[in-house]
Amino acid sequence: MRAVVLREVGGALEVEDVPEPNGDAVTVRAAGINFADVLVRRGRYPQMPELPHVLGGEVAGELDGKRVAALTGSGGYAERVAVDPRWVFELPAGAGFADGAALLTTYLTAYVPLVRDGLVGDRSSVLVHASSGGVGSAAIQLAKHLGAHVVATASSDAKREFARAAGADDARGYDELDDVRVDVVVDPVGGEVFARSLLLLKPGGWIVAVGYVGGPWQDVSPALIVGRNVGVKGVFLGRLMQLAPDYVRDCALEVVAMWARGEIRPLVGGRFPLERAADAHALIEAREHVGKVVLEP
Repeated sequence: MRAVVLREVGGALEVEDVPEPNGDAVTVRAAGINFADVLVRRGRYPQMPELPHVLGGEVAGELDGKRVAALTGSGGYAERVAVDPRWVFELPAGAGFADGAALLTTYLTAYVPLVRDGLVGDRSSVLVHASSGGVGSAAIQLAKHLGAHVVATASSDAKREFARAAGADDARGYDELDDVRVDVVVDPVGGEVFARSLLLLKPGGWIVAVGYVGGPWQDVSPALIVGRNVGVKGVFLGRLMQLAPDYVRDCALEVVAMWARGEIRPLVGGRFPLERAADAHALIEAREHVGKVVLEP
């Protein structure tokens, strides 16, 4: 079968013939690309795999006659990928494969803190950074479903319009936040945006740190957190799946049920064949994408 293989840090993403997987395997119709894949390729992921390696932690496709989405950990950029039955979920009727590959990682990353941990309620105010990306657009939809007022940030007019279409009440540039005060900040950006966002929290508020696409997190003194009466909540989905698999699986079932009821809608912003995996990564690294980018074998 064909798969996209990474042989060295910073190297090319080349389609090669590789052995068929053993055991339960999904025939892949779409594979989601996450920023973690980009970090692995660049050698910046905190838990680097051995190389050569097939990237791709989530897919949608067919298994035993059923249309499914699955979290795979790795190997998704391929025509078939081995799966653990615990992390396989049947797609809602009528759902597309590309949408299925855009659901689990991004929505779980937002769902765990906002919904299951109860950080957002019907009177909450929420600031979502990188709002046109996969996690950002998921966070907007979930916060609005909970009844929150959502302010979104994005780097261009087109991305801000995308955030409004996803449900944001207001969309701004990163330099237009001086008058914003919120209960919760969802931050996939990191870098100086994280440190600056702590100052935008109301007393009792929380900043949810989910990534560092804008650069490593700056060191923040506990005195700032204590003095402002705010908290920091971190979400690392891959580690959480290892430490609390039953909890994450329950959350995934709830997310899929929300999708089936029409309460959320995965947003796919780019589709590429396997042979253009490098182009898909380049789009993400250039910050030119919106929604989730997927590969379609």
